[in-house]
Amino acid sequence: MSNRNHPYLGLPDRQFWKKEPGIVTPATFDPVGHVPFTITKTDGVVTAGSCFAQHVARRLTQSGFSHMVTEPAHPIIPREVAARFGYNLFSARYGNVYTARQLLQLLHRAYGLFTPLATHWPRGQSGRVVDPFRPQIQPEGFISAAELDEDRKVHLAAVRRAIETMDVFVFTLGLTEAWIDRRDGAVFPIAPGISGGVYDPDLVDFHNFDETETSDDLLAALAFIRERNPRVRIILTVSPVPLNATMEARHVFVSTTWSKAVLRIAAERATRALKDVCYFPSYEIITAPHVRGRYFAEDCREVRDAGVSHVMRLFFHHFAGMPIEAGNVKDKQDGPATASRKADAHLSEMEALNKIHCDEEAINNG
Repeated sequence: MSNRNHPYLGLPDRQFWKKEPGIVTPATFDPVGHVPFTITKTDGVVTAGSCFAQHVARRLTQSGFSHMVTEPAHPIIPREVAARFGYNLFSARYGNVYTARQLLQLLHRAYGLFTPLATHWPRGQSGRVVDPFRPQIQPEGFISAAELDEDRKVHLAAVRRAIETMDVFVFTLGLTEAWIDRRDGAVFPIAPGISGGVYDPDLVDFHNFDETETSDDLLAALAFIRERNPRVRIILTVSPVPLNATMEARHVFVSTTWSKAVLRIAAERATRALKDVCYFPSYEIITAPHVRGRYFAEDCREVRDAGVSHVMRLFFHHFAGMPIEAGNVKDKQDGPATASRKADAHLSEMEALNKIHCDEEAINNG
């Protein structure tokens, strides 16, 4: 005789795996839970984080929301050129902010609480230099260290404006692996020698932040922001993009799962510890078995536009009350094969337009 009195009786269908409609219809998969606040189109939204965060920033703008850009390119510069120079990808020209420690140090640098010893890296033999903390935002490098210093002043002022005036902060956690200056603990987005600088093992250490370090850094960064902007609402996400490379002596996929687990734990702890901090499951939407891998490109790493669309439909639905649309490309005049080809062509075009800029892509073993 079965026990008809147990704690799972009466729970919502969404808490049971087999009752998830996304198993049958992937487009309906919706793992988003209760959100503690909403967003309007007049709210100033600041974005930062890993490569995937660029998708969020772009879709906010395309959907009529106020993606704040406090460090814009000059209006006469074409959009494609501005993107090459790191403008408008995020709210300020900070490039990819991969780790919680990097975010915390960016805040400290912006407010004059930390001045790293590493001020510039040489860019090959050209005589030009790059910013160790934004190594790819100037494709050909800066003419001199003095030019870089002036640009950095403008940049850090833009970071302060973003922090102090934003209504919503969306931060996408991307990595746990990092390279650290032995002299003062400064964290670089990529190792010296990849996009400028010279790799010297006596000067830099590889470090893989664990769940305690990542949680502590994230909580400290969010508390720092709240001290300067008490009313800000915060949305945390974890990038679904796998690691491009790992320094751990193991398969890159094993490092990926470890890293994402650490980031997910840190995000969860922050949402439980702080008010008006919400976790949005973009990682889960893209990687869930319900979507059967269709949201990754052929390299099994880049996220297709269809996946970004699914993520952002749910984002706007839950945070802004917008209706969910399936978003399937259909053409009643054509047969299934033609419609499928048109859909593929449409997605390929969108993916080309939405190409993101990612420091980590520069890593190779060639």
